[in-house]
Amino acid sequence: MTRPIVIAAGGTGGHTFPAQATAQALMARGHRVLLATDPRGVGFAQKVPGAEPLPIRSATFSGRNPIKITLALAEIARGVRQARAAFKREKPLAVVGFGGYPALPSMLAAAMTRTPSIIHESNALLGRVNRLVAKRVTKIATAFDRVEWLPAGTQDKVILIGNPVRPAIVEKTTPYVPPNGELRLLVFGGSQGARIMSEVVPEALKLLPEALRNRVRITQQARGEDLALVKSAYGAMGLEAETSDFFTDLPERMAAAHLVISRSGASTCAELTAMGRPSILVPYPFATDDHQSYNARVLADSGAALSYPQPVFTPPALAREIEALAGAPDRLSAMAAAAKAIGRPRAAEDMADAIEGLAR
Repeated sequence: MTRPIVIAAGGTGGHTFPAQATAQALMARGHRVLLATDPRGVGFAQKVPGAEPLPIRSATFSGRNPIKITLALAEIARGVRQARAAFKREKPLAVVGFGGYPALPSMLAAAMTRTPSIIHESNALLGRVNRLVAKRVTKIATAFDRVEWLPAGTQDKVILIGNPVRPAIVEKTTPYVPPNGELRLLVFGGSQGARIMSEVVPEALKLLPEALRNRVRITQQARGEDLALVKSAYGAMGLEAETSDFFTDLPERMAAAHLVISRSGASTCAELTAMGRPSILVPYPFATDDHQSYNARVLADSGAALSYPQPVFTPPALAREIEALAGAPDRLSAMAAAAKAIGRPRAAEDMADAIEGLAR
């Protein structure tokens, strides 16, 4: 039987999206791929046709409850034993981890079986699981050119790859054209929207000068419970707006946008830079280790985005920024160019190259 490549991931889209893109790139090259994830990640495995699921038990441990921590560690230990048995049977060419606790048992088992291994960090600081295994793996692939919280002695393992994005993002990328007439805004806050966007963006548009507000064409993703409020607000202003709790064609809408207002999760930042679109980023303040603030800072420092901590993301502040940017199309174009300059649309292929090199 062909020796496979194991991809270990699970949890949020920030972990599973780049894993999915990498798996697809590897299978396109003829590789057999096993997707190692815990029972919560079954949906992730189903999104990668042709890959073989490899159920591995895992658990999240946090807080200070000694009983919960003990139970979680015991479950992870069971997962490590599962993964070791699978690796001895399958003899994988390499094991690739994309962070999140579902990846932890597989990465520990790779070290124990001396299987070549690589972790991918999609954020601008090393996540908790990746920090736990960084000294044990062969290589560390990063999405950003600077990554905080790398353990001492691991810098020589680092290779800059970028964050693999969905093929639809690369396929839909078109040159940025600044607004000349209508101003197309795209607003979203993650897979389920974000309440702060529903509260702030409509109120900000109310504050715009009428002539500018009449130019705005807005597409906004909102949580189901907020949709009626958002629709009502735009309807009262007579604004042309498309609202939904989920858009299946987000890549097309991102390509058409003059300005994106969003959270700063790893996948969102990767897609904005791969496409080269200017943005106003509002980091989710409760993200683990505040990693979204680090992501937003990288884009802001490069000139690709404006970063607003949630406490200062207010209707008057947003209205001022939209008015200033709408009146300076050259500035929007410069932001788009800066985003494109740090984007890595070939990250999935580059990640596949790195994995193949590791396997050899």
